[in-house]
Amino acid sequence: MKPVLRNVVALTAASLLHAGCGTPSTAQDKSGKLEVQWLGQTSMKVTTPGGKVIVIDPFLTNNPKTPPEYKNLDALGKVDLILVSHGHMDHSADAPALAKKNNVPVYGPAGLNQVWITLGVLPPALSVRFGKGGTITPLGPDIKITATHAEHSSEIVWKNPETGKDESHIGGEPVGFILELENGFKIYHMGDTGLFGDMKFIGEYYKPDLIIVPVGGHFVMSPKDAAYATREWLKPKYALPVHYATFPELKGTPEEYVQALGSSSTKVFPIKPGEKLNF
Repeated sequence: MKPVLRNVVALTAASLLHAGCGTPSTAQDKSGKLEVQWLGQTSMKVTTPGGKVIVIDPFLTNNPKTPPEYKNLDALGKVDLILVSHGHMDHSADAPALAKKNNVPVYGPAGLNQVWITLGVLPPALSVRFGKGGTITPLGPDIKITATHAEHSSEIVWKNPETGKDESHIGGEPVGFILELENGFKIYHMGDTGLFGDMKFIGEYYKPDLIIVPVGGHFVMSPKDAAYATREWLKPKYALPVHYATFPELKGTPEEYVQALGSSSTKVFPIKPGEKLNF
């Protein structure tokens, strides 16, 4: 499938190119299409070809890169499912509030979701545990979501209401997600991760069409590392670089990622927070 961009420019592995630029459109105009909206860091809103809305790693209200209009969680509209890759606040901060607002479950690492239940952050019905290698179908059999390995850590900071003090709690093990949608299109949301050799297996076994890849370095892959994983192991049709410039430590850029990617058939979309891709 050829992606249609909304007011963005596509980066190929070698240079900047205009690719399939379309006119601005609404979600209603794109009925039956996949829409992927980046909201900063690794926060994504995915509208599937069947119209289901999946929000991944919601960090919006205090995210310096999230467009102002999306700092109001109501701006997301309908939400059918929330996925959280790990417990760090820049991936999970708004998940409990969003789950309660929409009465929809958060699926995430078993250890993280158990901690939320134990601490009373979310009730069991809204904090559903699953683990690496597990595949879930909470939106019906046509949408399959599988948790993968991620090379990172996972903790949460919780303010104890009795003491008024912050406490750190282990938040399970970090994961990535493979989303296989109604039309067979596969997204690999890598979460936060460094390089690990089984990315090659993920590329060969799941064959993702689009990867959502962290490139900022320090806590995650550098542009060079991310390019190696893309070119040598994952080999997707499309890549969306994320998790950069949100905080001073995240110095890697999409331009460095593309330069490191070199000669590759993967098309890279360096969109800005709030912008969307249609496939």
